Amino acid sequence: MKNYLLLIVVAVLTNACKEQLPIPKPPLYLRSDLPKHEYVKYTDNCPYDFEVSKLYKVNAVIENGTTTCHKEIDLGPLNGLISFSYIDMKEPLSVYVNYSNDKVGEHKIKATGIESENYISKEKKVYGTFFKLQGDVATPFQFYLTDSVKNFVNGVVYFNSRPNYDSLRPSLDYLEQDLIHMINTFEWKN
Repeated sequence: MKNYLLLIVVAVLTNACKEQLPIPKPPLYLRSDLPKHEYVKYTDNCPYDFEVSKLYKVNAVIENGTTTCHKEIDLGPLNGLISFSYIDMKEPLSVYVNYSNDKVGEHKIKATGIESENYISKEKKVYGTFFKLQGDVATPFQFYLTDSVKNFVNGVVYFNSRPNYDSLRPSLDYLEQDLIHMINTFEWKN
């Protein structure tokens, strides 16, 4: 009996002195230190105004040598852009809304979730929907705004990197606040 007890003690002590096997660690992502949110009013000859983050640069899109009301908003340190398309409506509103909804629906294959929030400002005559797409999707945010009669804008966010929801999460949270501010300050001029 003493020999068995001695054998067990020696086995326990021998095992306690062995090196532990290394445990693989998950990949880490760089932390983004982004500044406090600050905004400036953007206005030009187009039929809308809005406030945009000071970090971003609004660039006009030129088609056939003419400056249009389409914009590409460079997201600066976030390494992406917002494709901002303006449409002077010729068709019924439902055509443009359905098109925007279909573009969001194309991401259902990759998206792990799609949240939508409606925006209604009767005093400014701005109506729209903001879509937040979760998962490894090419466009994590999309939105449209309209006066429901004549004007329609559609916005789509693209990042210049492979879609990895976990690594982009800090940038997405930061950008979401800026997009919501832009939508809340959006106004039609006419």
